[in-house]
Amino acid sequence: MKKRIMLVLPSTTYRTHAFMTAAAKLDIDLVVASDHRQALGALVPDTTLALNFRKLETIADRVYEFGQKKPIDAVVGVDDASAYIAALAARALGIPHNPVEAAEAARNKYLMRQKMEAAGLNNPSYQLLPVKKKASRLAGKVNYPAVLKPLFLSASRGVTRVNDAAEFAAAFQELKALLALPEVSGRAYGEEAAQILAEDYIEGVEIALEGILVKREFKALAIFDKPDPLEGPHFVETIYVTPSRLPGYVQREAVHAAHRAALALGLDNGPVHAELRINERGAWVIEIAARSIGGLCSQTLRFLPEMSLEELILRQAIGENILEVQRERTAAAVMMLPVPQAGILEAVEGVEAAKAVEGVEDVIITIPGGQE
Repeated sequence: MKKRIMLVLPSTTYRTHAFMTAAAKLDIDLVVASDHRQALGALVPDTTLALNFRKLETIADRVYEFGQKKPIDAVVGVDDASAYIAALAARALGIPHNPVEAAEAARNKYLMRQKMEAAGLNNPSYQLLPVKKKASRLAGKVNYPAVLKPLFLSASRGVTRVNDAAEFAAAFQELKALLALPEVSGRAYGEEAAQILAEDYIEGVEIALEGILVKREFKALAIFDKPDPLEGPHFVETIYVTPSRLPGYVQREAVHAAHRAALALGLDNGPVHAELRINERGAWVIEIAARSIGGLCSQTLRFLPEMSLEELILRQAIGENILEVQRERTAAAVMMLPVPQAGILEAVEGVEAAKAVEGVEDVIITIPGGQE
């Protein structure tokens, strides 16, 4: 019998096509659960489900009712928010998935720090700061250099290094303004938009690690070096390169740290994406998420035989043994073009010339002209 997977997709994701392609290759029936109503939902009601990601109390009943019509074998999320929704959905359906509490900790940076501290992992000093307090009253409570973070945003958005009280005050006000934006605060749960996380800045080389959990066993899929120094004040992602050039023993330590962090949060199945820093005191998990690498970066990873990361994730979700799967032995890299300043994108020039450069496989501009 065909397997049936519910794929939880936010309306802003770039990953839809990759997962659809993988599902078609595996002959899996796909149900798309999204935070916006699908255009074809009325024509094919058994393949789409509109969910209100903001009303968590409605998720379980909606999903359970949908699942009674035709059984669902697995639920997969693609980003921090949808991974949390996927855990809620799977619990409602009574099928294996990460515990809801673990998925929640993977998207809330304060809960994440608490879990890692309780497990005795390398963990910076940290504290929760209310945005309603005056920055001048909070600045003296922070160890410098420090990093300020929104609790729930991804892709390093809003993450800022501060070296003294003056920089703290400026960054605090910027974050306060960011969290007040309707499109940002609307993604928060509870009091998340009313709080900022402050933690000690961790020196060291930064890497990203992609892995997958199978019944708490961890398989490392790739370690990405980040050649550009990420020392602040902001931490915009630019270049990822794999395989890593770090010594083998350092890579093993990073994998071990990521595995311990995942278990500390309570994760036991599915993709894991971690950011770590390596210094003379060991490997430090900066953040860890219950999802795969974001955006279009997954295109840098290919597995044997001719398997995408999305296909690997779907295979694991339906219970196939993926622990012996090997990655293609080729180097790969991705560069995320930084946006120098806010404004309206008018045009992008030089794309064809860039594609003609030896070694460049593709150039993808994800923002259409005319968009802010």
